[in-house]
Amino acid sequence: MSDTQDMNGKVCLITGATQGIGKAAAIEIGRRGPILVVVGRDEGRLAQVVKEIKDQSGNDKVESLLADLSSQASIRQLAAQFLARHDRLHVLVNNAGGVFMERKLTVDGFETTWAVNHLGYFLLTELLLPVLKASAPARIVNVASGAHKGARINFDDLQGERGFSGFRMYGQSKLANILFTFELSRRLAGTGVTANCLHPGVVSTGFGKNNTGMLKTLLSVFGFLLLSPEKGARTTVYLATSKEVDGVTGKYFDKCQPVPSSPQSVDLEVARRLWEVSEGMTRPK
Repeated sequence: MSDTQDMNGKVCLITGATQGIGKAAAIEIGRRGPILVVVGRDEGRLAQVVKEIKDQSGNDKVESLLADLSSQASIRQLAAQFLARHDRLHVLVNNAGGVFMERKLTVDGFETTWAVNHLGYFLLTELLLPVLKASAPARIVNVASGAHKGARINFDDLQGERGFSGFRMYGQSKLANILFTFELSRRLAGTGVTANCLHPGVVSTGFGKNNTGMLKTLLSVFGFLLLSPEKGARTTVYLATSKEVDGVTGKYFDKCQPVPSSPQSVDLEVARRLWEVSEGMTRPK
């Protein structure tokens, strides 16, 4: 990409980097020459992906950190370990996520989709904000989804206790990603840190295959219609590395272009309330 920033000397952290979009994005970002820190929850897969990124990108400055992003203690440990190694962070890519068709609780007592897809982004970003500000200009890239359209934030039943639908919970979590991004961009005004989010497309990855039933069947039957991880990663890589988005913040992108997101995603009151609720849910016990 001719408009790509020179990322030599830059530090980039990406979550969910052991497969799918995250892995493809990590390889492409790695080619740009930054110190690249990849996060995953499986030690063996992390070691393998570090080797693959080094081999395919030609960049030897690839590190890994182990974390379970469904656990707030693990997220806090991840941030602490990163900060022990690095005093700068120029690009944070919140990519890790999942969809869970059965209601399960995390070690912290939160519904898993909500915990991983939204609270994980919120808490890790909050913990790393001081180093991002110290590194400005810096970028936060949140992988959201077109699944946010038609979703709403149900403050009366955020975790599906009254009625659970895996698809509804996923859509709500992706809407939360966009609301969080837009509110974050407002709060970061004047700091030199930008925050944008994106729809990667409907991508063929390991995503969702942890489930049984209808979702697994749909993924099997219609898998040939899905984008490759490399195509799905393009907008993530663009937002992380392109000169064209220098200073651009508070936008939702699809196919490397800013596009409108749903009406509720730009509701200032919903965003403010979600921020307050998320702070309460991630406060140290």
